[in-house]
Amino acid sequence: MKIFVCVKQVPDAKDVRLDPKTNTLAREGVQSIMNPYDRHALEAAVRLKEEHGGTVTVISMGPPQAEATLREAISCGADEMALVSDRAFAGADTWATTYTLSMAIKKLGGADLIICGKQAIDGDTAQVGPGLAERMEMPYLTCVRKVVSLAGKVIRLERMMDDGYDVVEAELPMLFTVVKEINEPRIPSLKGKMKAKKQEMVLLSAADIDADPDLLGLKGSPTQVVKVFAPEMRGERCLLTGTADEQVAQLAARLQAIL
Repeated sequence: MKIFVCVKQVPDAKDVRLDPKTNTLAREGVQSIMNPYDRHALEAAVRLKEEHGGTVTVISMGPPQAEATLREAISCGADEMALVSDRAFAGADTWATTYTLSMAIKKLGGADLIICGKQAIDGDTAQVGPGLAERMEMPYLTCVRKVVSLAGKVIRLERMMDDGYDVVEAELPMLFTVVKEINEPRIPSLKGKMKAKKQEMVLLSAADIDADPDLLGLKGSPTQVVKVFAPEMRGERCLLTGTADEQVAQLAARLQAIL
């Protein structure tokens, strides 16, 4: 079984800030991490490999520094890694991103199963997983909270819903996205870290994946971000002090005055 996991290097959420001059995310001096949801996707893939056999390939579209995130994934149990990197990919929205990733995965021989995090914490669109499945012409399932079983080519999954969960069966090849409730990601082992240092990385450019230049990056992106800004604080703020009972009394009095 050939499993692919899509991972993304994102700014650490606690360090994210806006550049007041450009109204864009300030990335200089901001630590980058593996997208948290992707950690759970990686753990799900490694557990499936350990139980049923196969290989896990981590793939990322990003700048050269994204190699660090891929090597971290290797240290956590992945077998192979591929970085899809080219200046032609700059400015890609989710439409162009899914096209690029699909072309890269096909170039690498295709997949029996693709696992993605539910969403990235920097964009929060949750579109790449489903979009990639469409590009790969695969069935897909989102917000998976548990892998129930895998028998032959039939996988049974639990999908999180607002009022509980669904149990769904699908036939491989397919794609699913995961939520954080699915597992607890492992900590890299010493053996894994040593392997990660030596592991060869496949580096793919636009030419390597035979991509159409008109479908890449900003040129191939129908979505354009005009402006990003932090909302201004509005309304009055009041700090309640004293014991818990005193604060409750103060709050009740203020609410009564409003009503």
